[in-house]
Formats: sequence, C-alpha cells, structure tokens
Amino acid sequence: MSSKPRDVTDSELSVLDVLWEQPDATIREITEAIYEESSPSAHATVQKLLERLEAKDCVTRDRSGFAHRFRAIVERSELIGRELEAVADKLCEGSLTPLLLHLAGRTNLTDAERKQLRKLINGTK
Repeated sequence: MSSKPRDVTDSELSVLDVLWEQPDATIREITEAIYEESSPSAHATVQKLLERLEAKDCVTRDRSGFAHRFRAIVERSELIGRELEAVADKLCEGSLTPLLLHLAGRTNLTDAERKQLRKLINGTK
C-alpha cells in the first residue's frame, strides 16, 4: 500500500462507507447497500468504483472465491485527517486551529466529547 492514497470522490466514499461497515463484501453486496434497486448499470458502476479504489490503494480484492470479496485498507480516520488538512491548507494557510475552533464553536459537544478534546489539548491519553 502506498503511504498516502490519492483523493477519494464522494461516490468512492460511498463504497468505502459500506466496506467499513461490512468488511469482505462482494460487488453485489456493496451494490445492494448503496442502491435501492440493483441493476446491471449499478453493478457496473460499483465495479468501476472498486477498480479505482483498488488503484488508489484504498481497497484490496480477494480473488480466491467465485465472487471476489473486497476490504477497505484505508482507515476512515486517515481520510478524515487528509480532508481536514486539505481544507486547512486551502482556507487557513495550513493551520488546523481556526478550523477546529470553528467546528467546536458550531457544534453542541457532549460532555464526553469535551473531555476528549481537553485530553487532546493537554496531550494526555
């Protein structure tokens, strides 16, 4: 796997969402999870998205069975981090602080989330 997969589109993210919830899924299972009605075109779309994700080192394919099975090899947290860094680069001259302050100020954080943020700020586990 490469050290940093390339950007993931919204459509590709839909496929990854399924794989994060249902590892080792077939194209059919992924298609059924994304689309209300499975059709040959929906199946082909998911197949193409999986090929792109495989080329980006985001998924791996198990070819040992009749139906190939797919598994996400990129973590959700890695994609979140890269997306936030890209927004910070674009809007905040690379600093995450304004972005985090904005998000924290616009969100009703639970006590547990506030406690977790304090631990991060204080550098404690």
